[in-house]
Amino acid sequence: MKYAALLSGLLLLGVTAAVIAIGGLGVQPERAHAASQIRVYSAEKGNYVMSDEVVKTKEEWKKLLTAEQFHVLREKGTERPFTGKYATSHDHGIYRCAACGLDLYRSEDKFDSGTGWPSYTKPIAPENIKTETDRSFFSTRTEVLCRRCGGHLGHVFDDGPKPTGLRYCMNSAALLFVATK
Repeated sequence: MKYAALLSGLLLLGVTAAVIAIGGLGVQPERAHAASQIRVYSAEKGNYVMSDEVVKTKEEWKKLLTAEQFHVLREKGTERPFTGKYATSHDHGIYRCAACGLDLYRSEDKFDSGTGWPSYTKPIAPENIKTETDRSFFSTRTEVLCRRCGGHLGHVFDDGPKPTGLRYCMNSAALLFVATK
């Protein structure tokens, strides 16, 4: 009798988990948290603004992004060095997140690092990015993510030029350039 009750309890737990996993009760695991309001810098406004975090499912991101953008931004991939369209760009403007359009870097802060990826000494504002420890590929690095959508942008290293000494090494596929005067 004890085993029958235990077995039925485990069966009920398994069925409940399966129903939730497929969204049968209206719960979508990828949308489990609602978008929050965040404070970010807007180059267009020249000031800080409040913005909603961007929360989408994997399928929604796949519809919005190219295969390469999806691989870099959502799967934390890296484009091959010297292949990205912004690696050698010297145009004047703002580099935005290719997924959500958040302003990330100014062309004035871009420099040629010789690495084959676009590199910047600092973000447009510290609030527009977030960093996390990345322990992939048998090393520890600091990953840089878009603050609004969580997209993987690249990594930051402490071997950059003055005044910051930092090198924000980004993937062109994660960026969208908007020219300014």
